Amino acid sequence: MSSANTRVAVVSGAARGIGAAIAQRLAADGFAVAVLDLDEAACAATVDSITAAGGAALGVGADVSDEASVTAAVERIAAELGGPTVVVNNAGITRDNLLFKMPVSEWDSVIGVHLRGAFLLTKAAQKYMVEQKWGRIVNMSSVSALGNRGQVNYSAAKAGLQGFTKTLAIELGKYGVTANAIGPGFIVTDMTAATAERVGVPFEDFKAAAAANTPVGRVGYPEDIAHTVSFLVSEGAGFVSGQVIYVAGGPRD
Repeated sequence: MSSANTRVAVVSGAARGIGAAIAQRLAADGFAVAVLDLDEAACAATVDSITAAGGAALGVGADVSDEASVTAAVERIAAELGGPTVVVNNAGITRDNLLFKMPVSEWDSVIGVHLRGAFLLTKAAQKYMVEQKWGRIVNMSSVSALGNRGQVNYSAAKAGLQGFTKTLAIELGKYGVTANAIGPGFIVTDMTAATAERVGVPFEDFKAAAAANTPVGRVGYPEDIAHTVSFLVSEGAGFVSGQVIYVAGGPRD
């Protein structure tokens, strides 16, 4: 589907929201994009938007927390698009609860998708990067990595991704592979809308409160994250590695 000179990017959790925006932006940047999500059918809208704009995309269904599923997905991507040299680990879920109420299943599922998922997808793809002596890994962390009430599982997973990122940078740098993490602040997505509903606050009020606490005076949108990913996977970012960049409209503690 892609030419021999086209680099291939894999974006997990790309059926909608931040992942879809990243996939669309990378396609516009000239990458062939594997749009990966749990349900392959759900990837169709993102794939269609990319191909309608003249880009190359492939929808792939995979459970990122399952080793066999990830291995099969990456092998398919390599066969149909080419060996992936860009990985954006964006797949994520929330199972918010206070510590004393949180069942082990909610801890395991969040850690499984975020941390295990990033490990499995990166491990499967890194051989193509090493072979080509070029690669870019971007892991989606969060400002919640600094701690957030009711998100002990999510915060732990996002903080873990930061350590994961820094270690990847050390291990893979000599092969021309960079690894960085992005920590979004409040981004308007279905996930933040669901959080507002869960706490019983109208979404517009929820967004207004977030904007009031942001130095630039607005909330973020998926495209804000996509622009940052676009830079981090570019040739010009080849000397940027092992960094955590908070895309949150202002300084973080």
